[in-house]
Amino acid sequence: MDIRLLIFDLDGTLVDSRKDLVLSVNATRAHLGLPPLDEDTVSSYVGNGAPMLIQRALGPGFAEDQLAAALRFFLAYYREHKLDHTDFYPGVREALDMFGDRTLAVLTNKPVRISREMLEELGVAARFRYVYGGNSFENKKPHPEGVLSILADSRIPPAQAMIFVSWW
Repeated sequence: MDIRLLIFDLDGTLVDSRKDLVLSVNATRAHLGLPPLDEDTVSSYVGNGAPMLIQRALGPGFAEDQLAAALRFFLAYYREHKLDHTDFYPGVREALDMFGDRTLAVLTNKPVRISREMLEELGVAARFRYVYGGNSFENKKPHPEGVLSILADSRIPPAQAMIFVSWW
């Protein structure tokens, strides 16, 4: 197989960000006077972007304006603490170096700005030609819009692309 394009999810695939996400969700809950949630519960809410994470973590009974304020708090807090405990899974950095001249992309439901900052601060941003987040397109993963955009941008046919995702 002649694979020329590798598309990676970020959380749970390249990086273990579980603890920072849990701490950020619980900081948001504390800000609202709510008790913390355990790691497994918060982790089960991850995967469909920050708005859905916060909606799930707060539960029913919050008005739209309260959810929006909670999301703003979460994003600001997470942005400041996104790499307190987050790092690559063992061997990921070395694997990225082994991919040679293949085109690498990140497609995540995490906001694109935070995703790019993470890759930059982890020292690998230059390895990724494309980085798209949950706010890059009208639809989040698993909708195919992001993958189709990367394929179109790269002009690499689907038969020469591979996608790496993981679910916690």
